[in-house]
Amino acid sequence: MDGPTDAVQDYYASYHERELARLVTAEGRLEFAVTTRLLAPHLPSSGRVLDLGGGPGRYSAWLAERGLEVTLADLSPNLLDLARGHLADRGASLREVVQTDARDLSRWPAASFDAVLALGPFYHLPDPQDRERALAEIVRVTAPGGLVATAWMPRWSLLRRTLAIADERDRLTDPAFVNGLLDRGEYTNAHRGRFTHAHGTDPARLPQEFAEAGLRTVVLASTDGFANGLHDAVDALRTQDPARYEAVLDLLARTATDPSLLGTAGHLLHLGRTGEGWTVVPAVLPG
Repeated sequence: MDGPTDAVQDYYASYHERELARLVTAEGRLEFAVTTRLLAPHLPSSGRVLDLGGGPGRYSAWLAERGLEVTLADLSPNLLDLARGHLADRGASLREVVQTDARDLSRWPAASFDAVLALGPFYHLPDPQDRERALAEIVRVTAPGGLVATAWMPRWSLLRRTLAIADERDRLTDPAFVNGLLDRGEYTNAHRGRFTHAHGTDPARLPQEFAEAGLRTVVLASTDGFANGLHDAVDALRTQDPARYEAVLDLLARTATDPSLLGTAGHLLHLGRTGEGWTVVPAVLPG
């Protein structure tokens, strides 16, 4: 397929090792810890799971260690090569590791999986038709009543990212860039080798968008919670006071769905269930 896929592949061709390293930074550890706490109560106790856009395979390894039959799929061959080594080091056995575009899951028949995780693809799909197609494919391959977990980046997160990088800040005075991002979630980056061709979502609209795709919203949460920007402080507790560290992580997961945290999250986690006839009340952010 055309579109942003070449840019995404190029990005991860140079970034793939940093992507695995990112997951063991203070920020990455917090994201993983909160995400797995939010996921765990909703996962099946057994069955097949698709980790779509699973990159270096950290979530795949975690799922396999829970006794699930895992397929890891990603657009980037570089990330998949890295995943094979990571999974071997962890002793994690997967059903398959395959290169796949999230917009075309035709290699699998309908209702192939009891759960699907797509924690990477959607913020790399700036075209709304591509996002709709990917979500429709995910719903198609998920069994009735199955779990669909997706990750998103709010628009404010992409704006903060631009502010944080010195040689990209000039775009904050470009009305076309700012208005395109804040009004439509359009994010582009002319710097080669950087995060590019992204979509910034509006959290208030996500539940209705998922309802239209046939999913009932179960959880919509910030994977940073109230600790966004305090990753190092939380991570310091990991070695200094492990019991308090676990208590903080539990508190972050318990409060992660507060609507006031969603718009400024680094990442959003949406958990939905397949089915029809759901009554969905769209989330409304304060102000």
